[in-house]
Amino acid sequence: MTETAPLIAVIVFPGSNDDRDAVRALELVGGHGSLVWHADAQLPPDTAGVVLPGGFSYGDYLRCGAIARFAPVMDAVRDFAASGGPVLGICNGFQILCEAGLLPGVLRANRQLEFVCRDVAVRVEPTASPFLASCTAGDELVIPVKHGEGNWFADDELLAELEAGDQIALRYVEDVNGAVGNVAGVVNEAGNVLGLMPHPEHAVDPLLGPVGGVPILEGLVRGARDRLSVTT
Repeated sequence: MTETAPLIAVIVFPGSNDDRDAVRALELVGGHGSLVWHADAQLPPDTAGVVLPGGFSYGDYLRCGAIARFAPVMDAVRDFAASGGPVLGICNGFQILCEAGLLPGVLRANRQLEFVCRDVAVRVEPTASPFLASCTAGDELVIPVKHGEGNWFADDELLAELEAGDQIALRYVEDVNGAVGNVAGVVNEAGNVLGLMPHPEHAVDPLLGPVGGVPILEGLVRGARDRLSVTT
């Protein structure tokens, strides 16, 4: 019997450019992506997961994600995350989640002050997050990056706190952008919100390149199904 594809809301901001890529990637791993406009005050009734995609929300004016955090839909995203729903922020989406206070740290300009676009290897760190449930700590995933402000920063105290709480989800195997501790992705305390700079939606089809994004997106879909089983 084929499982019903859970509905995953993909938020579209002015300037988003990976929203439809995310929808397609979710379809490939068993989900059903539904585009939701930033001005909507509510998520679709059957939403079981949320993706904040990559791009340049509101032109990245002020700081990346600084304006998007005030979008009407973000109140619904905050409520969804607070209720335990799985939320994935990719690149600009990661920046928005940090600006909105849903994830710790900030994203700054790359150390080299240049846009970086290439495949990179990231290492899975110990975490109980459902997004990485099918992975083992130490696994390496190859996923592309494409960002100019992906340099994740936290002071020593916050970094130590996150490491102690297993909130560092992914690290670059090699320094890509100057991020503190080579951090490529973090989760919230509950583990249901993940932000990462690499683009898993561009690493799902072996005909196009690496497939390191598959376990992350499958984890989202699995978490969305678990959400449905609890709420229905």
